[in-house]
Amino acid sequence: MSQLARKLSLANYFALGFGTMIGTGWVVLMDDWLGRGGPLGAMLGFGIGGLVLLPVGYIYGQWVRRLPDAAGEAAYTALVFPPMVSYLTGWMMLLAYFIVCPWEAVAVGKLAAYIFPQLDTLELYRVAGQPVFLPRLLLGIGLTIFLAFVNYRGIRASATFQGWATSSVLIVFLVLLFTSLGTGTPRNVHPLFSHAPLASILLTLQIVPYFVTGFESVPKVAEEAHPDFRPADFFKAIAMALLVGSGFYVLAVGAVSYIAPWPSLLGKRFATAIAFEHVTHSVWVVRLIIAISLVALFQVFNGNFVASTRLVFAFGRRGTLASSLATVHAKYLTPTFAIYGVASATLVGLLLGDAILVPITEVGSLASSFGWLAACLSFLLVEKELRLRMISALGILVSLAFLLMKILPRIPGHFSRAEWIALAIWLALGLVLHRYPRAVVS
Repeated sequence: MSQLARKLSLANYFALGFGTMIGTGWVVLMDDWLGRGGPLGAMLGFGIGGLVLLPVGYIYGQWVRRLPDAAGEAAYTALVFPPMVSYLTGWMMLLAYFIVCPWEAVAVGKLAAYIFPQLDTLELYRVAGQPVFLPRLLLGIGLTIFLAFVNYRGIRASATFQGWATSSVLIVFLVLLFTSLGTGTPRNVHPLFSHAPLASILLTLQIVPYFVTGFESVPKVAEEAHPDFRPADFFKAIAMALLVGSGFYVLAVGAVSYIAPWPSLLGKRFATAIAFEHVTHSVWVVRLIIAISLVALFQVFNGNFVASTRLVFAFGRRGTLASSLATVHAKYLTPTFAIYGVASATLVGLLLGDAILVPITEVGSLASSFGWLAACLSFLLVEKELRLRMISALGILVSLAFLLMKILPRIPGHFSRAEWIALAIWLALGLVLHRYPRAVVS
């Protein structure tokens, strides 16, 4: 049995795309964003990034209407490229989604320890000099098992959880936004850029793929659309996720730099919480920010978990990974063994700690760009209509630009040796696990 449940609506698809995108970066990495671009440079970087990716999103919308396959990029490239190219393309996209899962399982302990310092006790061991604490480890294990159980019980349960989390994040974010308008001053946003204007924007654009990866998660659950779902709404969900997600980042940068002098936040962990605490002198605001960050963490973990399990399920169904991964639960209609596999791999990654995961996480940005490029290039090769070919060509240029920003040595923030090693290990693992099917099926 390989038929998944068909229950998802437009709102569910938006919650998945947005929720897979918006995590804890706007709280724990705000100092890095401001250091890269300054207020205006960072805002322009995220804003431009979201807009220029719309052609890529449009191509995904076209693909999913024609080929609603959980394999996503692997299915698209299979139409025009050899099977191994198709498999490795999908394997790269799996990295982009999966690596977020153990990272978020680690991050939940880091966030919770900000409120409950007692969690940073009972050190078990160290990885690359970074301690792994038992309470934080147990918290990550508990969250992983909880989300695996939610997804095991059905896509409707997962979608309900995702919708609740997305709504909560957006409501609290609006509260924080209005708070900043009433307490900040325009003087705090100066200087507008951290470097020369163009360099500031480029340094921010370089990290955009990692933080907006998620809009293309919509096609991974295309087979689970409600029977009454209109195919044209796939792109609507993708565009909404892209625009609302990038707008969220733009407003987050603007709010933080408006309420506090942004140079004073550089090098500070949880800079967003620090800025609001400095202005409001209120502990409850800080706790609210950390609490909603935990909710955002849950939603991004769940969204990437869903996308990862559907990709693994599709690999099993196509025969490029063990066929048992295509098993579907008779009652809940969920990819049972794919869920077990992703949850188990997440627990293994959690044991390694955040020190090992950092270089792999950076690879996620390149993996996403590569997947976007492959999807757009495949569409260009199969499409005959001039207008759509021009849009796919634009998507290719955008994806290629993001890809080159990570690999060209002359560009600041390019791949380090550790990141190349991490990528090589992931590709080698994919080759070890790969199976050669007699026939590839959609």
